[in-house]
Formats: sequence, structure tokens, C-alpha cells
Amino acid sequence: MVESKFLPLDGATAVSQAMRQINPDVVAAYPITPQTAVVQNFSQYVADGIVNTEFIPVESEHAAMSACVGSSAAGARVMTATAANGLALMWEMLYIAAGMRLPIVLTVVNRALSSPLNIHCDHSDAMGARDSGWIQIYAETGQEAYDNTLQAMRIAEHPDILTPVMSCQDGFITGHGVERVGILPDEVVKQFVGEYKPRYALLNTDEPVTFGAWDFTDYYFEHKRQQSEVINSALPIIEDVFSEYTKLSGRPQPVLDTWEMDDAEYCIVVLSSTGGTSRAVARGLRAQGVKVGIVKPRLYRPFPAKYIVEAIKGCKAVAVLDRAISFGAPAGQGPLFTDITAALYNEGITGLNIVDYIFGLGGRDILPDQITSVFTDLQQIANEGQRGAMVRYLGLRE
Repeated sequence: MVESKFLPLDGATAVSQAMRQINPDVVAAYPITPQTAVVQNFSQYVADGIVNTEFIPVESEHAAMSACVGSSAAGARVMTATAANGLALMWEMLYIAAGMRLPIVLTVVNRALSSPLNIHCDHSDAMGARDSGWIQIYAETGQEAYDNTLQAMRIAEHPDILTPVMSCQDGFITGHGVERVGILPDEVVKQFVGEYKPRYALLNTDEPVTFGAWDFTDYYFEHKRQQSEVINSALPIIEDVFSEYTKLSGRPQPVLDTWEMDDAEYCIVVLSSTGGTSRAVARGLRAQGVKVGIVKPRLYRPFPAKYIVEAIKGCKAVAVLDRAISFGAPAGQGPLFTDITAALYNEGITGLNIVDYIFGLGGRDILPDQITSVFTDLQQIANEGQRGAMVRYLGLRE
């Protein structure tokens, strides 16, 4: 284990520190709240000569990802960052980056999508991109945002993966929230990340290749099948990277972060910063003798289905907290709930009382009393033996 240097950092600055240590070949970026500080800080490192990155200020987020795609195809190590409408403007290029197997790392500081216009946190941006072929990792804290960024680079560039990675954190809540973040020594990070040696590169004229070729009905289907197989088989490699980083940093890096789930009768499953609020409430209830637990997936794509099912299948009742809505889905349920219920069904578990809570859209605060009310609802569901409303709203005004 290597000792970290602890600094007071917000989540955005923690990510820019990780980017400084990685020292990518190219960063193409366009500012958008609440991500701006990530690339603003990094551009200062470029201007000061601290890194030798080619920083490309572009005219839009679509152009940013386009420049990243071209640079990565040329053989460069590439990173960028965005949020909300910026991610939506990248939509076309997200699929192209994934389909061309380009190991780009993208920090997403999660923010609500317009309209109406809102600059605060929810997960509608990254959730909308969940089927684009990118690996997705979510951070609860600024520390996790830093750690995830370093690991994302290793994961994306692994020769058996070569798939772009989104490293997500909650806008303003962690992106602008200052906390104690441990930074590894620069040389240690350099050794952990390693040197990127692309298998294929447009600038390698000795071994010419084609990227983004026309792929008609004869082979497109097979190529999509191959792409799906790669991301769906990536979990063991991701776990190996997490394990190596755990030993290096002394900070556990589980795919699925569980708290007091060994004997939990009631549990909440939730992503990102709300995991901390839920855990704090659960501690109080545990002290009163209520057997509650928390499950926080850090990895969302590929979805760790078997791990989640194993963690929650023994509970009397389970609540999934979604900071996004899948419009038009049954009862307006959220994407995390959809994935978990599908996983339960696929594993043959059909009797578990599980409900979905939509919460925190547009950055609305999630309060401890509201988390307590969820656990109260779960106890009532278990006692009555009836689920009641499948989709509920937490913190919504009457």
C-alpha cells in the first residue's frame, strides 16, 4: 500500500488532479456547468506546462467527442468531460466511439437534462446513454471520483476490453462539494496507469487500418454481437483492476458496495452520493434494532446482476432509489429498478417485494427523514404482504 497525500478538494478538482497525473495525449473539451471546473483546471495545467497534453478547445460537445474519436483512432490516450445537455449533444459520437472500440475516458458530472432548464443533479444524462456501449462507473464521493478516473483509464485501455468508460459523479453535490481526498504520488499513478500502446492506430503507416468503415447488412449484425460480448464479459477484468488498485491505495474498490447486508431484512439500492445519506440513516435504525442494509452499485455498465441479486434476495422488502425516470416505462419506473427486477426474474426470484422510488430530480435534496420513510414503508410492505404502488415519488410536493 502506498500512502496518499490528503487535500481539501471538490470532486471536479479531484478528477482534474487524476487527469494531470495520467497526462493524456489529447483532451478535447467544451465547458458546461457543473463540469466546467474539470477542464478549466486541466487547461491551466496545460498552460503552465505541468502536462504535455494537446488541449483542443472546441465549439461544442459534439465537436469535443468528435476530436476525441479522431485522436483515439490515431493512437492517442484521450480524455474529456461533460454533463447533461453536453452529453446529449455528444450522442451520435458516443455510439461511434464505442463501436470503434476506442478507449476514451469521459468524466460525466451528472446533471438534469432540459427542458425545463435545470443545471442541478440527477442521472437522466448518463442513464440516457446507458445503452450506448460505454462502461459506466458511479462515484459517491470526491475520493471515489478520483479513484474511479484512474481505474477507468486502465479498464478502457485493457487489450481485452478497448471500450470507452464514463466515470460519473453527482453535479454540485460532489462536483462542487469540498472534502478530504487522498491523492496518490504522481509516479505511483504513472506506473499504475502504464504506457498506452494501441493495438491499431491510423498513424501507424506500417500496418494500415480502416476505422469507421461502411458496414452493410452482411457484417454489421456480427460486429454488434462482438461488441456486446466484449462489454458483457468485462466484469472479471474490471474486478482485477479494482483489486489491484485496492492493494495500491488501501481503499476498497468493490463492484458492489454493501453495508450490513449479511442479515438485512430491509434494504435500499441506490447510486452515487445518496448512498452516504442512506447509510447514515441506516446506522440510526440499526441502533434501534431494525435490520436494514444499503447496496450501492459502483459499476452500472456492465450491470453486476448476479452480485445484486445475491445481495438482496434474502430481504423481506427492497427499495430501489432512482434519480431518473424512464419515460413510458411501466408506471414511469426508473432504469436502475428495471435492471434489478429483470435480474431477479432471470435468476428465478419472483416473490421478493421490491418497489421503486423516483427522487431528487433537478437536484432536489434527499433528506434523512425521507430515507427513514422508505424504510418505514418497507416494514409495512413486509408486514402486510402486499407491495402496493410499484413506483413511488420521494420528496415530491402534493
